[in-house]
Amino acid sequence: MLTFLGFAMIIVFMYLIMTKRLFPLTALILIPILFAIFGGFASDLGSIIMDGVKNIAPTGIMLIFGILFFSVMIDAGLFDPLVNLILKIVKGDPVRIAMGTAILTILVSLDGDGATTYMIVVAAMLPLYKKVGMSPLVLSAIIMLGGGIMNILPWGGPTARAMTTLKMDASELFVPMIPVMLGGIIWVLFAAFWLGLKEKRKISKLAVSPQYFESIETLNTQRQLKRPGLIWFNLALTISLLVSMMLNILPLAVSFMIGFCLALIINYPKMDDQQKVLKLHAGNALSVASMIFAAGVFTGILTGTKMMDAMAASMISVIPDTWGTFFPVITAVTSAPLTFFLSNDAYYFGILPLITETGLHLGSSKLEIGAASLIGQGVHLLSPLVPSTYLLVGLAGVEFSDHLKFTMKWALGSSLAMLITAIIIGLIGF
Repeated sequence: MLTFLGFAMIIVFMYLIMTKRLFPLTALILIPILFAIFGGFASDLGSIIMDGVKNIAPTGIMLIFGILFFSVMIDAGLFDPLVNLILKIVKGDPVRIAMGTAILTILVSLDGDGATTYMIVVAAMLPLYKKVGMSPLVLSAIIMLGGGIMNILPWGGPTARAMTTLKMDASELFVPMIPVMLGGIIWVLFAAFWLGLKEKRKISKLAVSPQYFESIETLNTQRQLKRPGLIWFNLALTISLLVSMMLNILPLAVSFMIGFCLALIINYPKMDDQQKVLKLHAGNALSVASMIFAAGVFTGILTGTKMMDAMAASMISVIPDTWGTFFPVITAVTSAPLTFFLSNDAYYFGILPLITETGLHLGSSKLEIGAASLIGQGVHLLSPLVPSTYLLVGLAGVEFSDHLKFTMKWALGSSLAMLITAIIIGLIGF
């Protein structure tokens, strides 16, 4: 009964969010509650839900303040010198332009917001692509490749979902993934170099008007919030926060809370400016964090009612024990198509719990399963289920189908590069 109930709940959940019958936030809360009541758990529902929400509270807090912290850093202009330097260095060379696009995307993606990344990078680079005669498909492809890797940041979404499902924190799951992300970044830079080289062979190198670089500054958003005089303080604060994360000096949620408060007060001592910054970014922080807390309801019910145990037992019974050694690799390989055809909510809240329980029985660790599940993010942003992808192709002025065909092989390469890196460093057994 529990097995049937659990699988039925996941199928209904995925169907409703895939067909857009329900918004993921409401589906994550209402669907498991209805199934729990149907299964006879109405009397224990309150405690089960609260246990689930409590388990993900640190992740939700980390997401809120992580997004706000990096949003303040971008608003204050911490990254502006590097952005402008990149633009001046690339000039009219298609290879440099492509490489600069990749570096700029990786840099701006630190705030974990794909829409912000697309708007900033396309606004800065598209005029240059047009000036030189480069294909805008190269621009959209490189931005998506870089964004796909940086989407693994714990405040970006997928990692937070994985941490919620696996009941792990950032130091346990994300920090070991950093070398894997570096492997993916190396691939992105290679892809950018190769695409730039192909463009260079197709077009003649043209001179770019010096006035272009003088106009770059006007492309920076929120000019009134820039704080160039505090760049060294902001840089030191950001490095300190990253060191704290790497060394696990404080829980990441606490580090971001402290870091955000210091950044906000010192960069914007006036109350009006502080309120302006919060209004600008509160919506993004709230939308991501509310999804995570809603997921606490889903995973809490799935676990507290023992549906998860029953479903895992049924899956374990049909999987040969000889698959145990290769299970993390199988998870990594399948995560690419699954996160392409499913939303992150459906995969990390609906599929990953089953994969995890099965993998633990076969001898895999939660870290291996979690890392493997994130490798598919190299492809995920190409999915037609990702709303921000339509923003990217719209800003770049390309057709979605053309973007998909042009980028897919490079996106698969990103996931492959991360998988190879994970195997080499021993994060995933083989």
